[in-house]
Amino acid sequence: MTGKLSISSNGSSDSNQTYVGFANLPNQVHRKFVKKGFEFTLMVVGESGLGKSTLINSLFLTDLYPERPTPDPTEKIRKTVNIEASTVEIEERGVKLRLTIVDTPGFGDSINATECYKPIIKYIDDQFERFLNDESGLNRRNISDNRAHCCFYFIAPWGHGLKPLDIECMKELQGKVNIIPIIAKADTLTPNEVKRLKTRILKELNEHDIHIYQIPDCDSDEDEEFKTQNKQLKDAIPFAVVGSTQTIEVRGRKIRGRLYPWGVVEVENIEHNDFLKLRSMLITHMQDLQEVTHEVHYENYRSEKLGSQYNRRVRDKEMNDSSSSDNLLIDKDRILKEKEEELRKMQEMVAKMQAQMLQAQLGDQNKAVVN
Repeated sequence: MTGKLSISSNGSSDSNQTYVGFANLPNQVHRKFVKKGFEFTLMVVGESGLGKSTLINSLFLTDLYPERPTPDPTEKIRKTVNIEASTVEIEERGVKLRLTIVDTPGFGDSINATECYKPIIKYIDDQFERFLNDESGLNRRNISDNRAHCCFYFIAPWGHGLKPLDIECMKELQGKVNIIPIIAKADTLTPNEVKRLKTRILKELNEHDIHIYQIPDCDSDEDEEFKTQNKQLKDAIPFAVVGSTQTIEVRGRKIRGRLYPWGVVEVENIEHNDFLKLRSMLITHMQDLQEVTHEVHYENYRSEKLGSQYNRRVRDKEMNDSSSSDNLLIDKDRILKEKEEELRKMQEMVAKMQAQMLQAQLGDQNKAVVN
């Protein structure tokens, strides 16, 4: 006969109770992660003048780095891509987030922008390599995760879709990082233009077989409100956003937005742009972005790296075996030649002895005839 057991407050067992206490495990995990804090690395890629710095400062309500001036034509001739990482500690309601923003100033700014994405690929691979070495080392408890978990790829609003550079770069990035396409400065477009541009971008991504980050589907037991919100986030990709750190007063209330002669664009108004949807997606699916980075992109790099190391060891072993075999053949040839030389000398000695014996017999015969 089996029974359900629980421990009461005074330490005695009661077979009639069914509560064991493991329902508190999620709270323990929550407290552990809150105490440890979270790490997240966000990479931003795009040409100068698209408002990358402003958007990041707007998203996290911090002055992470100042806005950079747009390079003039003479600077674009010699412009190169740099990688700049800035880290800031953000705390909200006792939850700490160590946010690292990886910026790529100079991307697409040079007159010849061919292969300007290579420094970005190298940086991502270097972080994978660093994590792999730390994971394989002795001190694995305090590994700092600097891998790029998400990439905001900024697309210019004044084009007619993706540029050849955008297509080439995203093709190289798709296997390394979670790409989230963003239409920058959406306030320069009308709602119909935004809709057409989104459709055009999605079509071009599909035509060139470029895989961007896919928001995971909801579980069947999720509430309807969350399912509706998740569908709205999926439908908003690519996100058309407006960023601003300025506070203006409109009709007695202070808002963050941009003031134009024809009206006001509110950053946090869902009717004006997708800023709130982008922020909601990033916060809601931050854990999934980290998991996809670890389980897909990092594992692909790790498998490729370990596979290449194994193949190199196999090649080295084959070369050593081949070298050993060659040395063995050389030794056999040398021994054979030595044997042949010894045999030749013995044959010469035998022939010489036979000649001496024959000469001695002839001498004895001649003496017998004389006598």
